[in-house]
Amino acid sequence: MANILVVDDELGIRDLLSEILNDEGHQVELAENAAQARAVRQRLRPDLVLLDIWMPDTDGVTLLKEWSSSGLLTMPVVMMSGHATIDTAVEATRIGAMAFLEKPITLQKLLQAVDQGLNRGAAKKPPPSVIAGVVTLAQPASVSSPAPQPVVDAGPQAQQTFSLEKPLREARDEFEKAYFEFHLSREGGSMTRVAEKTGLERTHLYRKLKQLGVDLTRGKRG
Repeated sequence: MANILVVDDELGIRDLLSEILNDEGHQVELAENAAQARAVRQRLRPDLVLLDIWMPDTDGVTLLKEWSSSGLLTMPVVMMSGHATIDTAVEATRIGAMAFLEKPITLQKLLQAVDQGLNRGAAKKPPPSVIAGVVTLAQPASVSSPAPQPVVDAGPQAQQTFSLEKPLREARDEFEKAYFEFHLSREGGSMTRVAEKTGLERTHLYRKLKQLGVDLTRGKRG
């Protein structure tokens, strides 16, 4: 699950991308112009940015250049446009954008660009040995592991091991399934409370659980 910032002045585009990315299990922040994008970037460090080129206040290439010159371009950025020229795409890539998507954006190209961006971003970060004291990640034997950390015992899903050798999507699906099963068990199978805990809308949550093959009866109290 990643934090993705979508910057586009078209409401329909923002809503569509937000729905798709939410269904993929990501947390999505939305901005309709460069000013809002700056505020979100200042508040948090997104794992990926989908950035429209043509916007009413400051265009995406100018914002990209601003982030690059100020040392804030620490995340992969995918540019989007329905009217950009080849020269514009080349300039954005030269500044630091990792990819360019031409509107209308197909689902396959969007998910491919997002996966590539997240893979590139993940390659720059060392994997943690413990996530929130709940899930421990298995490291290769050649990597020295830190001293064992205490793990909170919160039920059968409190501690699980995941291999870092698997493809990102497969490993992410395994983690997300364990994550949602943990919260379903803790909340007694209540979709409403799980939606509140995970920050997802009920419809998105239900679709995500079905996609991951989570047993929706699991954790329900008799």
